[in-house]
Amino acid sequence: MNRRWVSAFLMMMLFVTVPGQVFGTGPDSTAQKGGKTQEQQGQAPVYQNVSVHDPSIVKDGDTYYVFGSHIEAARSKDLQSWTRFTNGYTTPGNVLYGDLAQNLAGSFAWAGQNDSDSKGGFSVWAPDVFWNPEYVNTDGTKGAYMLYYCTSSTYIRSAIGFAVSPKIKGPYQYVDTLVYSGFTEGDATDKDSVINKKWTNTNIPKLIDAGQLSGASGAWFNADGSFANGTYPNAIDPNLYYDNNGRLWMSYGSWSGGIFVLPVDPKTGKVKYPGKDGKTADGRLVDRYFGTKVAGGYGKSGEGPYVVFDQATGYYYLYMTYGWLGADGGYNMRVFRAKNPDGPYVDAQGQNAVLPGDTDNAPYGNKLMGNYLFARDVGDPGTGNGVGYVSPGHNSVLLDDATGKRFLVFHTRFPQMGEAHEVRVHQMYMNADGWPVVAPYRYAGETLSKVDRQDLIGEYKFINHGKGTTADIQSSVYIRLNKDNTISGDVTGTWKKTGHNEAELVIAGSVYKGVFASGWDPVSERYVMTFTASSREGVAVWGSRLEDKTDQALVQDVYDDLSLGDTAKVVSDLALPAEGARHTAISWKSSDEAVVSSTGEVHRPAGGASAQAVLTATITKGGTSLTKSFTVTVLPYQDAKLSAYYGLEGNFADSQGRFAAGTVTGDRIDKSGGSITFTEGRQGQAAKFDGASGIRLPDGLISSNAYSVALWIKPEELTTYTTAFFGAKDGDHWVSLVPRGAVANNTMVWSGSTSWYDGATGLTIPTGEWSHLAFSVENGTLTVYVNGVQKFKGANFPDWFTGTKASFSLGVNWWDPPFKGLIDELRVYDGALTPAQAADLAKNPS
Repeated sequence: MNRRWVSAFLMMMLFVTVPGQVFGTGPDSTAQKGGKTQEQQGQAPVYQNVSVHDPSIVKDGDTYYVFGSHIEAARSKDLQSWTRFTNGYTTPGNVLYGDLAQNLAGSFAWAGQNDSDSKGGFSVWAPDVFWNPEYVNTDGTKGAYMLYYCTSSTYIRSAIGFAVSPKIKGPYQYVDTLVYSGFTEGDATDKDSVINKKWTNTNIPKLIDAGQLSGASGAWFNADGSFANGTYPNAIDPNLYYDNNGRLWMSYGSWSGGIFVLPVDPKTGKVKYPGKDGKTADGRLVDRYFGTKVAGGYGKSGEGPYVVFDQATGYYYLYMTYGWLGADGGYNMRVFRAKNPDGPYVDAQGQNAVLPGDTDNAPYGNKLMGNYLFARDVGDPGTGNGVGYVSPGHNSVLLDDATGKRFLVFHTRFPQMGEAHEVRVHQMYMNADGWPVVAPYRYAGETLSKVDRQDLIGEYKFINHGKGTTADIQSSVYIRLNKDNTISGDVTGTWKKTGHNEAELVIAGSVYKGVFASGWDPVSERYVMTFTASSREGVAVWGSRLEDKTDQALVQDVYDDLSLGDTAKVVSDLALPAEGARHTAISWKSSDEAVVSSTGEVHRPAGGASAQAVLTATITKGGTSLTKSFTVTVLPYQDAKLSAYYGLEGNFADSQGRFAAGTVTGDRIDKSGGSITFTEGRQGQAAKFDGASGIRLPDGLISSNAYSVALWIKPEELTTYTTAFFGAKDGDHWVSLVPRGAVANNTMVWSGSTSWYDGATGLTIPTGEWSHLAFSVENGTLTVYVNGVQKFKGANFPDWFTGTKASFSLGVNWWDPPFKGLIDELRVYDGALTPAQAADLAKNPS
């Protein structure tokens, strides 16, 4: 399935208001004492979560609002419990826009409605809302809430428009479209579009006629007449901000040509175009139409600009996000600053946010946050794998006059949770050098206050966010802040507290400056001491203090927590942890290596009776040691039983007679039409898929968590995400056998989309040749075979089909390009194939 489409789909569906983990309204300040109980610490915060992608924060009275992509918004009184109040793309009757299609027709004429990448729907992204007391309404009155938005049809053809309302929750009435991108020198159209992209179909000719532009610029176009998006922006992600003199500005743009700014007339809401080309004093591009470039360029990632002026430091701060927004895209937030609203913006090393050339942008900008996990190890308090984020980004910032606090507001995905996303709010602090640093934990009502040095000494989980843009998750390690101001453990150096709460750490020669502050740890469910700091190289580090514990207590904690799950019916290898909390060592010994080894490798009997062995763990830290034993029962292989057989011999019948015949579909599982023919197959005839059709199999074909699927396949072409065999409980719970998947183009079985599982085989089957593919699921164990050879085996595969009437198909799903090529000999089994069965199927097609 197309992951980029999935993330957009999820942004549309949003998960409405989702009650979160209950953690509640915390006290303003609580410093950790090693033995404090939760009751002594104060009330736990209570969070209620929402999914609003690209959230832009605004405060109105005593209420905070976030407005985001795909026409979603939510409100909160405390930045912790959020309530959605919008209805997505509903039209007419849209909460924000009324008759959406008619109201925003001026922008949709260029991009975003039933066109190209938005075919079949709308694409309205990344709005910014604020109260403008100077705006002159059509009736002559002053003051309006202004909503600047973007519509988009491709990665470069977009437009920025604005609408106004007397009420913050709308409805907003369209006023004008201000900036267009993706236009061409001559007549041209995009795939699945009838819109002529020639520049004369934008607002540029009217601006020329009105004397606001000196004319069209030849620099806007490449030699072939296409839009020069390596230099000029995608017109998305508008952000409005006031400078220190009360003048209004708009920043906007994306990864292609970079981020630009334009001044705005507050009375009309319209931008002021430079009119002619030029250069800033420091050599940056000023374009007659697009404005002044302040960041990025050369097709490097960088989007979602958000500029705020901070009176306390006297700087304008430009926040932006690098990477791709999907769970595998490495989204991460950066910050630059400037003395002027239109730049130049530089990072802590003095590097300009505008790239000097076609170079990697990772070294540029102070990194605020990327993928991370405060890992929960065996023996740590709480449950689960810890707390962390994946692809956090597209932030806004609130400087709250009422509280004096600074907040970073963003969307994020989560480790092992696929494309599910939610809004998060973290408090920010200024370090001694005037750079923002982000609290390690989400906001729980805490206030920065004086801390006691004694409360800082102890063990911490430590995160180094680095500078890269990567899908890798930075997992926590252990350090100790010692009484003598040294740092020991996995990272070494020195530390000190300066002033009431300022932190300064020296690690590997780099000086990190930040603060010590209390934060709510949702895993241990207690307030803990934390630190957050940033270096001159723009690297952020975090620490979360652990309770003081003896070696004896830690060994006991690991002993109590250590589990191998259900060991009474084992069918796959066991994951045996080698380490527990704070580097507590765990070693293993097996009573019978032929049954299960000391590394967890399981050897199933070929048939007959089960086999047993005892695994004994020795848990050690310092001079303390405990042992814990587990009896493991390994089940024998049993032949899977054929439940359905679609030989595809000129028809779609199940020769076993248990299930109905398949039916032909169009290019999606739920569409009519399409055509499937038959030709010479691997055995007899095979179904020929034309790349626009599929076969809908009977509902309920699989209804348990022990099943197998096998088929012969001869692709004519390989398209990423295209399915060969597909089964789904619903749009968020599915299993797909894909000839070429999202992991290094591997042939694979994957599942998702709210929780992805990648069963990659390490190879890609060829086109123009027959290959045999089979996979088995047995109580959470997934095994994938290619040509009878096991290529993947993994645990914790999801159970989507037990007790459901799931949908099944060949060659199509709800989202991706249909399969083109031949499929033959589909077999479905009750139970898991044995290795011998899988090998035999690949040798004997009949």
